[in-house]
Amino acid sequence: MPASVPPTATRTRPRLSRLACALFLLPALATAATPATQKLDGSWQFRLAPGDSHAADHPQATRWLAATVPGTVQTDLLAAGFVADPFLGENEQAIQWIGLSDWIYRTRFDADAATLARRHVELVFDGLDTYADVYLNGHKLISADNMFRRWAAPAKPWLHEGANTLEVRLYSPIKRLQPWLARQPYALPGEFDSAFGDEPRGRQSANYVRKAGYQYGWDWGPRIVTEGIWQGVHLDSWDDLRVTGLHVAQPHVDAQHAQTEVQLAIDADTATSLQLQIDVRDPGGQPVAHLAQPVTLAAGSHRVDVPLAIDHPRRWYPAGYGAQDMYAFHVQLSGKDGVIYEATREVGLRSVELRQERDRWGRGFAFVVNGIPVFAKGANLIPFDSFPTRVTGAQMRRVLESARDAHMNMLRVWGGGYYLPDDFYAMADRLGLMVWQDFMFGGAITPDGPAFVANVRQEAIEQVERLRDHPSLVLWCGNNEVQSSWLSWDDRKAFRKSITPAQDARIAQGMRTLFGSVLRKVVAQHDPDVPYWPSSPSTGGDGFANTLGEGDYHYWEVWSGEAKPASAYLEVTPRFQSEYGLQSFPSMRTIHAFTGAGGLEADSPVLRAHQKYDGGNGNRRLLMYVQREYGQPKDFPSLVYLSQLMQAEGIALAAEHLRASRPRSMGSLYWQLNDVWPAVSWSSIDWYGRWKALQFRARRFYAPLLVAALRHGGDTAVTLVSDRTTPLSARWRVRVLDFSGKPLHEQQADVVLAPLAATHVADFSDAQLLGGADPKTTFAVFELLSGDQVASRNLVFFDQPKQLALPLPHIRTQWARVEDGYALTLDSDVLARGVWLSFGDLDATPSDNAFDLLPGEPVRVTVRSDATLDALRTALRLQDLASARTGGAR
Repeated sequence: MPASVPPTATRTRPRLSRLACALFLLPALATAATPATQKLDGSWQFRLAPGDSHAADHPQATRWLAATVPGTVQTDLLAAGFVADPFLGENEQAIQWIGLSDWIYRTRFDADAATLARRHVELVFDGLDTYADVYLNGHKLISADNMFRRWAAPAKPWLHEGANTLEVRLYSPIKRLQPWLARQPYALPGEFDSAFGDEPRGRQSANYVRKAGYQYGWDWGPRIVTEGIWQGVHLDSWDDLRVTGLHVAQPHVDAQHAQTEVQLAIDADTATSLQLQIDVRDPGGQPVAHLAQPVTLAAGSHRVDVPLAIDHPRRWYPAGYGAQDMYAFHVQLSGKDGVIYEATREVGLRSVELRQERDRWGRGFAFVVNGIPVFAKGANLIPFDSFPTRVTGAQMRRVLESARDAHMNMLRVWGGGYYLPDDFYAMADRLGLMVWQDFMFGGAITPDGPAFVANVRQEAIEQVERLRDHPSLVLWCGNNEVQSSWLSWDDRKAFRKSITPAQDARIAQGMRTLFGSVLRKVVAQHDPDVPYWPSSPSTGGDGFANTLGEGDYHYWEVWSGEAKPASAYLEVTPRFQSEYGLQSFPSMRTIHAFTGAGGLEADSPVLRAHQKYDGGNGNRRLLMYVQREYGQPKDFPSLVYLSQLMQAEGIALAAEHLRASRPRSMGSLYWQLNDVWPAVSWSSIDWYGRWKALQFRARRFYAPLLVAALRHGGDTAVTLVSDRTTPLSARWRVRVLDFSGKPLHEQQADVVLAPLAATHVADFSDAQLLGGADPKTTFAVFELLSGDQVASRNLVFFDQPKQLALPLPHIRTQWARVEDGYALTLDSDVLARGVWLSFGDLDATPSDNAFDLLPGEPVRVTVRSDATLDALRTALRLQDLASARTGGAR
């Protein structure tokens, strides 16, 4: 049976920090010098491994070429100009040979006498992708088989004073695993079969290796199976003592008191006397705590725990609920010869709870931060690029700030990618974005062998210890859809029929053990302040569930499954909807960037290559969704526009329904926020960082105050939603107009909005709103007003968009220079639905887009751009729903 991964060479594992041990007073004490680190990231070369089968077709790769570390073989070959950009055209296929080849990286570095004089010298790779053997001066030190782990080995016996040679041999994970997998009686169900024939259908190798699953291809991303040294390389040296970990635990935090505990993991070769100093500064930089005390250690591994109390703490809050205050904990450890260790941790003090109380709907699922039940508003985050090493801080910040600007407060880091860098979580801390963190299991059924489980356990320990000081991290989740798919996906059902009941039970129990016990215990031991959830979706028990009454829920009957219309979102009310979505095309500018110039159609080869759903057939489904609601687009640019409008309106319907269902529902995370490459996908922000209509719409449906006017079956329910923590005196109104702007009916009422609540205020039948007016030429405007300002607005129509008699609007524009860019005022003589502004190839960012322009009610938009006013005026193109079907863009 394929119970585990195939055997590999003996691997060297990093040492585990042990739990705290007793501190002894000893008469004979040694001193310790400061540990040192020598970076080994420079001057690398790479080449195809001798004898590789691809050498004849790619002779240029058989000689030594310049390499970048951290990096990948693919990005190094791109930099050398030997392969075409796989993100352009249909080039993805031409890059497949790289992930099917073996490679060698090498560098030379000098080690000085001072380094060799240290008692310990350790060679460290912070990340190897993925199967790799490491040789120092010809001696094999490391055999790696996990992309998500840190690999280290003692190096002193093989180091030379002066020049040293370091070599890394990388092995294709597909080529290594497929021969082994072919000998097994069955292959565990995976995710997506290769479109390029490099693996047999239904016998995927990705299940059996700890590597980013999305790199094997997903239904929104390409198949680019990377290899490389994807994290830093360094030589660490020390004598008698080193600190291996620093953590600030938060056993208890409330408004009056924060009980923290500074935890230091220390390895000591000999009995040692040290001086420990801890200084804490508040968010304004003022000192709030100081501690200085001697620490006496026996030889061995220790955890030193130091409690520190902070009165009246300034707590960290999610965006929209308070400030993102951070305290600086500065720790210094000194010996006889001076400072041995010094570090600062920025820590946000907060309490987090996953509240699951029984109620009349079942069992709740709510994140409670500092005692506040927070409705989670956000999206699922996939990796930022197919090549993790080329993702920049600016790229991550652009996406995270876009989430914050759309009033999101949570992102789910999906489990088919990789654990993101420290900078990502630091940005989330500062922006107030809560992070739901999956462990890296994207849906493939997992092996159950002891070697695989031990490998995952060590991976989890390292990642939990690395990330646990970030206040933004509010949930550890065992996997994405691994266990729910076992019961519900057709290929899993067929597989289960093909094996024996004993094999079925063993595989299921392996998943229960890994996600219900192993990972749960890792979190409980190493980050007990943060909740653990075994699987998404699940009910929190053994993980085999996707139900409405408790736990989190993935809903894919809209788009996938039966391809139901978006109105079906109104028929399900889960406790927390952690996945749902609709696709759209990216902007025409983005499409031209990867297709080049020339005529385009939805089923063209290049657009099929960048549409990964259903083997490229997803564009047909996308066209069906557009045609079903909006009618036939007049041309391809209109299809692109209408696809974005369809996506935005469909997801808005779901999100507003979920928010209006509070407290029954306490979360909306749509699929997906971003893209891994330029593509047709479910994203609201494309790979270039350009907002689609959905992202602009999210800023409205996730706003702190919302009027949800949800029409279903000829009736409209009106609910006012407030995320504020105090009551709010407000007013709501409804106006009924015809498309020319003629008022037909109006009513309004004062209301006091309860804090953190959805308040149902009215129900209307179509007949009540229309009062005999023509449903094809009439609409209703629902508004929530705070003072004289419209805080939220939603329009209700009485038929499908394609059935409405929308007139062609005449939209007038007026430009003016303002301090932060240009002001563009738009005014229309009749209703203009879904007005979309674009500027061709100019970089221009409007403050709003994809909005409805009511007759006689101008809208002012700020446009930020380095272009001149004349250039912007000339480049501006407007689209709206009526012209996309009959009149075209102006």
